[in-house]
Amino acid sequence: MQDRISIVVMVDAVGALSDRTLHNGNISLIDDSAAGSRHKGTPDLVTVVAPGQIVQWTPIHVDVQTPVEIQAIEFLSGAPAAPAAGQAASPHPVGHSAVPAPGVVSGAAVDAMGSNGYENHDLLVWEGVVPYDMTPGVPYRYRLSVRLHEGPNSVLSIDSPALLRV
Repeated sequence: MQDRISIVVMVDAVGALSDRTLHNGNISLIDDSAAGSRHKGTPDLVTVVAPGQIVQWTPIHVDVQTPVEIQAIEFLSGAPAAPAAGQAASPHPVGHSAVPAPGVVSGAAVDAMGSNGYENHDLLVWEGVVPYDMTPGVPYRYRLSVRLHEGPNSVLSIDSPALLRV
């Protein structure tokens, strides 16, 4: 079993800001889970995880002029699936709770270090530990919010990715 699973969040910032959505090919999520994740390269990535593993999200922008950073990762209302249409989700922000709710990855944003050990201020990595009380075989959806540059419409979110315990 891998100790750490990396999820790369690639964002076309210009496309996302123009379309005002992370859909339409403006975001792509890829992981390195050896356990058979589904929908790699799409916003609907379902990353297969095991209890105790560290999951690390790293944003990468495909436009060299517009920086991208993860604003928040929130697990949707203790439920395995996304809420039904018209229902509000009760998010559990990563790193904001001392005791994680069942099925919620706990963790916090950490500064990324370059391969040579120097801080890389252009990259912010989020990570958390997969809890042991996640129900096996049930996808836990999360809201991934990214900040694209600055301004009132600079934060966009998707609710489609998930973690799935084996």
